Amino acid sequence: MNTAYLLLGSNIGKRDFFLSQAIEQIEKTVGEVISKSSLYETAAWGNTNQSNFLNQVICIKTKLSAEKLLSEILSIENIIGRKRNEKWEARIIDIDILFFNHEIIKSSNLQIPHPYLHERRFTLVPLAEIAGKLIHPVFKKTITQLLSECKDNLQVSIFSTI
Repeated sequence: MNTAYLLLGSNIGKRDFFLSQAIEQIEKTVGEVISKSSLYETAAWGNTNQSNFLNQVICIKTKLSAEKLLSEILSIENIIGRKRNEKWEARIIDIDILFFNHEIIKSSNLQIPHPYLHERRFTLVPLAEIAGKLIHPVFKKTITQLLSECKDNLQVSIFSTI
């Protein structure tokens, strides 16, 4: 079994509903969700001229390879109604692979660990909640250490606890 950490995000419509729909679909087609962070309301990153996001990190156990996992989560995004038009746009659902086991993967369509996770509080805060001692395989630091060193100052606050 493989262990993966996924970041879920939504900033359109019933954000918490879309996150729960994503988790339901992940459990149907990808694998077992073994832990979930609280829901966090976060300011948009990259394109800051849009509504706040709800973000959540989940840890899953899956039999899928990293490439197949990516394919499945893109399919889930499509099922829920995500349309891709431009980078960092508002979206119904976004699912990113943060980590896959302790692997470092660089291919034309997949980079693991996620290349920006160490720069984003909206990723590090919920990730630290459920996996603060996890070691980043590139930086050789814990998630808690990366969070303490993160220069991102965008607002991240608890929306609801699980």
